[in-house]
Amino acid sequence: MTTVSDFVIQRIRQWGVSRVFAFPGDGIGEFDGALGAAQRAGDGLQYVRPTHEEICALMATAHAKFTGEVGVCIATSSPGAFHLLNGLYDAQMDNQPVVAIIGQQGLDALGTFTQQESNLERMLADVAVYVQTVVSPAQAQAVLDTAFRTARVRLGPAVVVLPHDVQGMAMPELAPQNWVSRSSAVAPSIAITPPETDIRQAASIINAGNRVTFLVGHGATGATDEVLKAAELCGAGIITTLRAKQVVPSDVAHHSQQLGLLGSLPSVHQMSGCDTLVLLGTNYPYGQFLPPTGQARAIQVDLKPEQMGLRYPTELNLWGDVKATLTALIPHLDAKRDHSWQTAVADEMVEWESEMEAQALVGYEDGVNPRRVYHELNKRLPPQAIVTADAGSTADWYGHHIRLRRGMRGDLSGRLASMLAAMPYATAAKFAYPDRCVICTIGDGAFQMLGLNELITIKKYAQEWENPQLIIMVLHNDDLTQVSWEMRTEDANPVWPESQDVESVDYAGWAQLLGFTGIQVRTDDEVGAAWDAAFANHGVTLIDAYTSKNVPPLPPHITLEFAKNTAEALLKGDPEEPAVLVDSAKALVTEGIERIKDTLHHDKKRDD
Repeated sequence: MTTVSDFVIQRIRQWGVSRVFAFPGDGIGEFDGALGAAQRAGDGLQYVRPTHEEICALMATAHAKFTGEVGVCIATSSPGAFHLLNGLYDAQMDNQPVVAIIGQQGLDALGTFTQQESNLERMLADVAVYVQTVVSPAQAQAVLDTAFRTARVRLGPAVVVLPHDVQGMAMPELAPQNWVSRSSAVAPSIAITPPETDIRQAASIINAGNRVTFLVGHGATGATDEVLKAAELCGAGIITTLRAKQVVPSDVAHHSQQLGLLGSLPSVHQMSGCDTLVLLGTNYPYGQFLPPTGQARAIQVDLKPEQMGLRYPTELNLWGDVKATLTALIPHLDAKRDHSWQTAVADEMVEWESEMEAQALVGYEDGVNPRRVYHELNKRLPPQAIVTADAGSTADWYGHHIRLRRGMRGDLSGRLASMLAAMPYATAAKFAYPDRCVICTIGDGAFQMLGLNELITIKKYAQEWENPQLIIMVLHNDDLTQVSWEMRTEDANPVWPESQDVESVDYAGWAQLLGFTGIQVRTDDEVGAAWDAAFANHGVTLIDAYTSKNVPPLPPHITLEFAKNTAEALLKGDPEEPAVLVDSAKALVTEGIERIKDTLHHDKKRDD
């Protein structure tokens, strides 16, 4: 007899999925049994079981991000479903196709307040693009296919709720009858191209511009060549969002990396000087860094129409896939002879990179310079490397110092900015690309959430990877650093140790207990050697970097509010005031010297 569970497993395979991220429980027990039977028969799914359901959902989201496929996570009823939520919101907010299969108590128990029975549809309605409980075997095919199709087309998480008794019911052959849908495991293409009239209008706007800037988001993944060709024709400077570092190679001279607090000064200057802004596959959330209203004519290209025209008053919104849209647009773009705008961006980036290096080489008495850790990593990134970063100060240093070349990948929890995501992202990347070197960069606060546990998951599966090289670098400063700085710079409050302190743990020692290589780094001079040892190790390495928590994550343009709030926070009795003053002064002096050099350089070029 073929059960509903048997059918669902084979249908998942028909949708092109070969790996699921799951955690068991009695609410999903019948389905788990079928998964085991299918695996023993050789036609099942690879079952990856981390240490927590939240990790399952984050891994499924990361799988979707790194592969472009649908990520699948599986969990039991109420508590398992609740634990999935954070990862499902990560998928929702970063527009990733994920399908969650969730158990439920038997049909007769629904609405009777029984053990682990809750209204999952109501609970999941906010996060899911589609959520449905399967209440009969004849409904299973249509519900599962609709979940996959909707996740793929609407770019978000979809949920199928499987009651325990339905999981074991016989799956019938579907015949033509009223109220029974017979569906297909086929999703429509999302390579959508806007109408020709819109394409021509977009070309007219871009061709009229003299200082064109492309703001490129993760939605442009797969369109690298088209973005570069279009920028070449119209002489555009390029800015990428943090999640889109991988879209435009770092060696493109007129790519000024990111914009905003984690960005570069050349990107600030692009935004303040552009007369045409083209947003490609991005819902960039920080409108304060975009041009004043009326400065630039703007176009947005995106597959999420509800997210267009939100941050800046665009003149034209193109509902379409970035690659397909640019392919249609490129023949209509005029080839500009004047590339002075691009040249100016490229020249500024040379100066900015010098400033970033100078900041990385500043020495601090209260710990390793965290910028130095990323600077030395960036110099050693091997071809095809994959780098993950966490929310918090790791995202600052990732944005400022990591430069991804063509073929490299990098990602993090974007709009949700969830702590702890760097670990499941790195592990999911390793499953997707077992031949590549993966580097996880994470803070100690995030690592203590679930990262320590996930070293156990890595121990369980590392022997399955073709290349077992996986490097975890923990910024060890015993502080929730990003929030500490946000308390100062945003709210003018001193740091409150009761909320911010992180208990010190021997992370390298914990890695060694599990059989991995653990390396402690306590001085700047040890950083390069630690990375060399990690890249030479054909296995798992954890670098425990004892870094300063008082190095300021300086934005490219320091506002009066930033400086004023920080000063007020220190005056209110910040417990780290002496170190903050010293370390900030060193960073600001270095920044000032580099800015003076830049000014002199610009003055010389002007005089010449």
